Amino acid sequence: MDLKHIRNFSIIAHIDHGKSTLADRMLEITGTIEKRKMKDQVLDQMELERERGITIKMQPVRMEYKNYILNLIDTPGHIDFSYEVSRAIAAVEGTLLLVDATQGVQAQTLTVLDKAMAAELAIIPVISKIDSPLARIEEVKDEIVKLIGCSKDEILEVSGKTGQGVENLLNEIIKCIPPPKIEFEGDGSLRALVFDFKYSNHQGIIVYVRVLDGKFTKNLDLEFGVSKETFTPSEVGIFSPEQIPRESLESGEIGYIVTGIKKPGLSSVGDTITSNLKPMPALPGYLTPSPVVWASIYPEESQDDFSQLKIALGRLKLSDPSLSFEEETSGALGRGFRCGFLGMLHLEIIVERLHREFNLNLVVTTPSINYKIVYTNGKENMVYSPHTFPDDGLIAKVLEPWVKVKIIIPMDYLGLLMPMLFLHEAVIGETENFGGNRSVLNLEMPLRELMRNFFDELKSVSSGYASISYEISDFREADVVRLDILVADEVVPAFSRVVSRRRIQEEAENSVEKLHNVLPRQLFVVKIQGKALGRILSSQSLSALKKDVTGYLYGGDRTRKMKLWAKQKKGKKKLKERGKVNIPHDVFLKMMKRDID
Repeated sequence: MDLKHIRNFSIIAHIDHGKSTLADRMLEITGTIEKRKMKDQVLDQMELERERGITIKMQPVRMEYKNYILNLIDTPGHIDFSYEVSRAIAAVEGTLLLVDATQGVQAQTLTVLDKAMAAELAIIPVISKIDSPLARIEEVKDEIVKLIGCSKDEILEVSGKTGQGVENLLNEIIKCIPPPKIEFEGDGSLRALVFDFKYSNHQGIIVYVRVLDGKFTKNLDLEFGVSKETFTPSEVGIFSPEQIPRESLESGEIGYIVTGIKKPGLSSVGDTITSNLKPMPALPGYLTPSPVVWASIYPEESQDDFSQLKIALGRLKLSDPSLSFEEETSGALGRGFRCGFLGMLHLEIIVERLHREFNLNLVVTTPSINYKIVYTNGKENMVYSPHTFPDDGLIAKVLEPWVKVKIIIPMDYLGLLMPMLFLHEAVIGETENFGGNRSVLNLEMPLRELMRNFFDELKSVSSGYASISYEISDFREADVVRLDILVADEVVPAFSRVVSRRRIQEEAENSVEKLHNVLPRQLFVVKIQGKALGRILSSQSLSALKKDVTGYLYGGDRTRKMKLWAKQKKGKKKLKERGKVNIPHDVFLKMMKRDID
């Protein structure tokens, strides 16, 4: 295929701006998928994506339209998965800036747009959902003009639901997005950028690549630029959107290569595939994402599942390089892994995938961030898990990460937002008008507070109209302490949290109340307590299950019943003193979701 007839592009948009629906119409109009086989969110292939109505994993697809090859990489819109978007941007020459006509430009749109402009991609501005009765087409056009400096005439109007304007958009993609360029042409060089992975039990690691130079076929001698691992591909092909084998992948194309490698860690996202016989310089690749939230994960049933959990995490990391994990041991929970995530939704998705795809029941500790501890003896240490956070008397100073936050919100809700920002320890910076009676707030706040239900509270005070994006800033001094939760007088490490000293009483009461509501009743009375700063701050008792031990008796002297009741009372007293509480898998998940729901 002539390079002049190839167009590689992605779609960048805030969550729920109609990106997946627009992709559906493109696939339908180009005939990539027959109408009788069409379904909603056809590129969202994970069950979780369909259930939640969001895109979690990027998905490439090849379309043919008017003798042109259009390679689309569909990307997630949620801020937790912005690393997926950055990888897609590096594999294409252009992007569609998709803005919802009913919502306008959102904070996450600004963040992703900055990355696309830095990569010097051709940007086509598009307004979606123009068929909605709530559409504010002219107002949103003004916002886009102010944002990227284009004229109103350059902004396209489409409806992914009805298909209106989609054919015109396809024509503009051909017209406005440049064809791929080749750096080394005609000299037999081979070079491809790895932008994603997939693991198959039968085929091993399958790499998703953008071919930069040369022609890739099966049975070639290839190697990874970073690890220098060599392999011979058993298959190459394209996405339509399922994998379709082809004889070759040529310069400018996007497709997959089946490596046959089944050992993890030998290849990585951002690596370069080149010829083993004529190695080429490696491409710049991608910056390694930094985890934002940490949680420890342990097998629930037995340590026999530890090896299975290790394999499962390794395979998930192939398809999600933003996941990080390392082995750790807890005296109470045994062997497990301390895992880093890009946000609370990312954490929830990974735990759910481990349960569904690998049939693992897990103990998940309360999510936390990393703290830099300066001890009274002068030593410093980085703490990732709340249950390893030192006692207050041993600490000279605690440093925590802060974030720079951008919020777009209607001016009518600013009065309700300000008290909420104060409660979350935010420092407000510049505020500017953004058209359409909306304001952009720039502020800084502790990452700890951002993760403390901030997203849900923001949506609540703004009636769902506000949007947010953030980036990690620096470390600053914090006044925080460890809160432990005791069940039957024993500390449960998975429930430990690091909280603000001024909110310690409230957090202790909330945690105890939550656990009291979700923990199943036992055969004996269970005391649930919140402890911090060396004292019990909150306590509740979970009543015991009642069993009628005299149910089989009838008639006769009451003395027999009294003896059985006395025996039962002694047994419950022994259980209370010696009994252990078995905490089910779903209780850990419900406690973890405290800051997500």
